[in-house]
Amino acid sequence: MSGRHRKPTTSSVSVAKVAFTGAVLGGGGIAMAGHAAAATDWEWDQVARCESGGNWAINTGNGYYGGVQFTPGTWASHGGGEFAPSAQLATREQQIAVAERVLATQGRGAWPVCGHGLSSATLRDVPAPAAMDAPVDAPDVNGEPARWPTPHPRGRRTAGRPGPAGAIRR
Repeated sequence: MSGRHRKPTTSSVSVAKVAFTGAVLGGGGIAMAGHAAAATDWEWDQVARCESGGNWAINTGNGYYGGVQFTPGTWASHGGGEFAPSAQLATREQQIAVAERVLATQGRGAWPVCGHGLSSATLRDVPAPAAMDAPVDAPDVNGEPARWPTPHPRGRRTAGRPGPAGAIRR
Protein backbone atom coordinates (compact mmCIF):
# COMPACT_ATOMS: atom_id res chain seq x y z
CA MET A 1 0.00 0.00 0.00
CA SER A 2 1.22 3.42 -0.78
CA GLY A 3 -0.50 5.14 2.12
CA ARG A 4 -2.22 7.54 -0.19
CA HIS A 5 -5.91 8.10 -0.03
CA ARG A 6 -7.93 7.88 -3.09
CA LYS A 7 -9.39 11.07 -4.48
CA PRO A 8 -13.18 10.90 -4.53
CA THR A 9 -14.43 10.32 -8.02
CA THR A 10 -17.31 12.14 -9.56
CA SER A 11 -19.56 9.11 -9.35
CA SER A 12 -18.96 8.57 -5.60
CA VAL A 13 -19.55 12.26 -4.88
CA SER A 14 -22.80 12.13 -6.84
CA VAL A 15 -23.90 9.03 -4.97
CA ALA A 16 -23.15 10.73 -1.64
CA LYS A 17 -25.06 13.84 -2.69
CA VAL A 18 -28.01 11.80 -3.87
CA ALA A 19 -28.04 9.75 -0.67
CA PHE A 20 -27.87 12.87 1.51
CA THR A 21 -30.52 14.70 -0.50
CA GLY A 22 -32.77 11.65 -0.45
CA ALA A 23 -32.40 11.32 3.32
CA VAL A 24 -33.25 14.98 3.87
CA LEU A 25 -36.18 15.08 1.46
CA GLY A 26 -37.41 11.59 2.28
CA GLY A 27 -37.28 12.24 6.02
CA GLY A 28 -39.06 15.54 5.55
CA GLY A 29 -41.76 13.80 3.55
CA ILE A 30 -42.28 11.28 6.31
CA ALA A 31 -42.40 14.01 8.94
CA MET A 32 -44.94 15.98 6.92
CA ALA A 33 -47.12 12.93 6.19
CA GLY A 34 -48.65 13.07 9.66
CA HIS A 35 -49.84 16.61 9.10
CA ALA A 36 -52.20 16.06 6.19
CA ALA A 37 -54.95 18.64 6.08
CA ALA A 38 -58.24 17.40 7.48
CA ALA A 39 -61.67 18.47 6.32
CA THR A 40 -62.62 21.43 8.50
CA ASP A 41 -66.01 22.39 9.88
CA TRP A 42 -65.96 25.32 7.44
CA GLU A 43 -65.51 22.89 4.54
CA TRP A 44 -68.44 20.77 5.75
CA ASP A 45 -70.55 23.93 6.07
CA GLN A 46 -69.69 24.70 2.44
CA VAL A 47 -70.78 21.21 1.36
CA ALA A 48 -74.02 21.64 3.34
CA ARG A 49 -74.67 25.05 1.74
CA CYS A 50 -74.23 23.48 -1.67
CA GLU A 51 -76.20 20.29 -0.94
CA SER A 52 -79.05 21.57 1.24
CA GLY A 53 -78.81 25.34 1.47
CA GLY A 54 -77.06 24.86 4.82
CA ASN A 55 -80.11 23.28 6.46
CA TRP A 56 -78.79 20.43 8.64
CA ALA A 57 -82.37 19.30 9.48
CA ILE A 58 -83.70 19.14 5.92
CA ASN A 59 -85.96 16.41 4.56
CA THR A 60 -87.04 17.42 1.08
CA GLY A 61 -88.65 14.09 0.26
CA ASN A 62 -86.11 13.27 -2.45
CA GLY A 63 -84.53 10.34 -0.59
CA TYR A 64 -81.61 12.38 0.79
CA TYR A 65 -81.53 13.73 4.33
CA GLY A 66 -79.64 16.20 6.48
CA GLY A 67 -77.15 18.91 5.70
CA VAL A 68 -74.86 16.88 3.46
CA GLN A 69 -77.72 14.79 2.01
CA PHE A 70 -77.23 11.21 3.19
CA THR A 71 -79.19 8.31 1.76
CA PRO A 72 -80.68 6.10 4.48
CA GLY A 73 -78.31 3.28 3.46
CA THR A 74 -75.20 5.43 3.65
CA TRP A 75 -76.29 6.88 6.99
CA ALA A 76 -76.85 3.41 8.45
CA SER A 77 -73.77 1.73 6.96
CA HIS A 78 -71.46 4.44 8.29
CA GLY A 79 -72.73 4.33 11.86
CA GLY A 80 -75.27 7.13 11.77
CA GLY A 81 -77.74 5.01 13.71
CA GLU A 82 -75.67 5.50 16.85
CA PHE A 83 -76.77 9.15 16.76
CA ALA A 84 -80.24 9.20 15.20
CA PRO A 85 -82.46 6.98 13.05
CA SER A 86 -82.11 9.40 10.13
CA ALA A 87 -79.58 12.10 9.26
CA GLN A 88 -81.95 15.07 9.49
CA LEU A 89 -82.66 14.14 13.13
CA ALA A 90 -78.96 14.26 14.08
CA THR A 91 -77.01 17.34 15.10
CA ARG A 92 -74.64 19.10 12.74
CA GLU A 93 -71.66 17.66 14.65
CA GLN A 94 -73.06 14.13 14.45
CA GLN A 95 -73.70 14.49 10.72
CA ILE A 96 -70.14 15.73 10.21
CA ALA A 97 -68.78 12.74 12.17
CA VAL A 98 -70.66 10.36 9.87
CA ALA A 99 -69.68 12.41 6.80
CA GLU A 100 -66.01 11.99 7.81
CA ARG A 101 -66.53 8.22 7.79
CA VAL A 102 -68.11 8.44 4.34
CA LEU A 103 -65.24 10.62 3.13
CA ALA A 104 -62.74 8.05 4.45
CA THR A 105 -64.43 5.16 2.61
CA GLN A 106 -65.84 6.79 -0.53
CA GLY A 107 -63.76 9.91 -0.97
CA ARG A 108 -64.95 13.25 -2.30
CA GLY A 109 -66.94 11.41 -4.96
CA ALA A 110 -69.68 10.83 -2.41
CA TRP A 111 -70.53 14.50 -3.07
CA PRO A 112 -69.66 14.76 -6.79
CA VAL A 113 -70.80 18.36 -7.22
CA CYS A 114 -70.26 19.81 -3.75
CA GLY A 115 -67.35 17.80 -2.30
CA HIS A 116 -64.53 19.06 -4.50
CA GLY A 117 -63.26 21.47 -1.81
CA LEU A 118 -62.97 18.85 0.95
CA SER A 119 -59.61 18.00 2.48
CA SER A 120 -58.87 14.49 3.70
CA ALA A 121 -60.98 12.69 6.30
CA THR A 122 -60.27 12.83 10.02
CA LEU A 123 -62.54 10.60 12.04
CA ARG A 124 -64.14 12.46 14.92
CA ASP A 125 -65.46 11.46 18.30
CA VAL A 126 -68.81 13.04 19.05
CA PRO A 127 -69.93 13.07 22.67
CA ALA A 128 -73.24 11.44 23.41
CA PRO A 129 -76.15 13.71 24.32
CA ALA A 130 -76.11 14.84 27.96
CA ALA A 131 -78.94 12.50 28.95
CA MET A 132 -76.88 9.55 27.77
CA ASP A 133 -73.79 10.45 29.83
CA ALA A 134 -75.05 8.92 33.08
CA PRO A 135 -73.88 5.36 33.67
CA VAL A 136 -76.56 2.70 33.35
CA ASP A 137 -76.04 1.43 36.90
CA ALA A 138 -75.94 4.82 38.64
CA PRO A 139 -78.25 4.92 41.68
CA ASP A 140 -81.37 7.04 41.46
CA VAL A 141 -82.78 9.18 44.28
CA ASN A 142 -84.12 6.13 46.15
CA GLY A 143 -80.74 4.34 46.05
CA GLU A 144 -82.06 1.81 43.53
CA PRO A 145 -80.23 1.31 40.24
CA ALA A 146 -81.52 3.65 37.58
CA ARG A 147 -82.18 2.22 34.15
CA TRP A 148 -80.94 5.07 32.02
CA PRO A 149 -81.34 5.56 29.11
CA THR A 150 -84.35 3.19 29.10
CA PRO A 151 -87.39 5.50 29.40
CA HIS A 152 -89.61 3.02 31.30
CA PRO A 153 -87.81 0.50 33.52
CA ARG A 154 -89.30 -2.97 33.31
CA GLY A 155 -91.67 -3.89 36.08
CA ARG A 156 -91.90 -0.37 37.46
CA ARG A 157 -95.02 0.90 35.70
CA THR A 158 -98.32 0.43 37.47
CA ALA A 159 -101.07 -0.46 35.04
CA GLY A 160 -104.45 1.15 35.52
CA ARG A 161 -103.18 3.99 37.74
CA PRO A 162 -101.75 6.65 35.46
CA GLY A 163 -99.90 9.48 37.12
CA PRO A 164 -99.00 12.86 35.72
CA ALA A 165 -97.74 12.88 32.15
CA GLY A 166 -94.35 11.19 31.95
CA ALA A 167 -94.38 10.06 35.60
CA ILE A 168 -93.57 6.50 36.54
CA ARG A 169 -95.41 5.21 39.60
CA ARG A 170 -93.57 2.90 41.96
